Amino acid sequence: MSRVPDSGPDAATTDLPPMEPVEPVDLSRVAADLAANAHDCASRWDQDGGLPDSVRKEFAASGLLAADLPERYGGAGLHPLTLGEITARIGGECSALRGLLTVQGMVAAALLRWGTEAQRADWLPRLAGGELTAGFAATEQGAGSALGSVETRIEASGRSDHQERQELVVSGHKRWVTFGAVADVFLVLGTYEGRPAAVLVDADRAGVEREPVNGQLGMRAARVAHLSFDGVRVPRRQLVAPPGLGLSHVAGTALDHGRFTVAWGCVGMAEACVEDAATHAAVRRQGGTPLGDHQLVRSLLARSAVDAAGARELARRAAEARASGPGHGVSETLMAKYAAASAAAACSRDAVQVLGSAGCAPGSRAGRHFRDAKVMEIIEGAQQVSELHIAERLLRRFGGAA
Repeated sequence: MSRVPDSGPDAATTDLPPMEPVEPVDLSRVAADLAANAHDCASRWDQDGGLPDSVRKEFAASGLLAADLPERYGGAGLHPLTLGEITARIGGECSALRGLLTVQGMVAAALLRWGTEAQRADWLPRLAGGELTAGFAATEQGAGSALGSVETRIEASGRSDHQERQELVVSGHKRWVTFGAVADVFLVLGTYEGRPAAVLVDADRAGVEREPVNGQLGMRAARVAHLSFDGVRVPRRQLVAPPGLGLSHVAGTALDHGRFTVAWGCVGMAEACVEDAATHAAVRRQGGTPLGDHQLVRSLLARSAVDAAGARELARRAAEARASGPGHGVSETLMAKYAAASAAAACSRDAVQVLGSAGCAPGSRAGRHFRDAKVMEIIEGAQQVSELHIAERLLRRFGGAA
């Protein structure tokens, strides 16, 4: 099975210092308010098949998007643990809203680590301030987890002898782009002269076409779209990092950040499902007997609680490791995402079982998480691919010692 890239401290050097803890209480309160609103509205957004533009704009104005960026680029300098707790709170109510936070952070993280200073100064404040909604365009029909097989082409236009004024031409098709139907800019993975490359493509450029996706299994409110790039011209200055680094470095950093926030979002999903199942079991009576008095129901609740707690601890460990700076905590993040996605899938499944018909109802939070959790086991590296990565790192670690 082909590898999904990940970043690492030995991938390349950067001039970014380790992260300093910043604890902005106001953003935590803002996240709580957004989550409370999502609690009442997420089922409707899911049934309608799209997060309303007004909600997306409210989220953009909240200061939560790319809030882990340094303050000099418009972020709040969030410590990874604070970012994780905020993501869990939002993810526990709405995976689509969490997906907006995730994809914005993925593109911002890639630019922060591998972009030029001019690119950082130009793009990052607009991403952090919500002026732009970003999309990460990597997956293709023939390249899901095997991103090394992408066929999108990035070519020099040949119109100018001066590299700074030269344009690039982007051609190809991308699938399953979160918020692709409404994004203002895409970080596109392709090949340049046979080497992996990544380029920023403005959504309003000629040749960009969107095909909204509706009725998919999960993440129905995440404004997912398939994209076509038909000879789209962009300035060469929008190429992120030199050709050859697009997959292992740029996309790798984006995916690593994505795994981290997906992991915490799954923690929130698992904990929400435990809450719904336990509440129902405590108050629901069948034949005069509380549902929670049944031993089998208690077993389901206990296993779910342990799964959710274990996922939270692994996510916390990943956050602590990532606080040392860019490229750190990659292995911990892989394990956290793997465990948290499994926990969200198991806890949502068992919650629906405990809730019974209420779990199958259109407005059921547990039922919605059940569908979304299966998507979490696929995105940012399928569970089976994650197993290969985790095992490979173990073998390198202990094989080298032996």
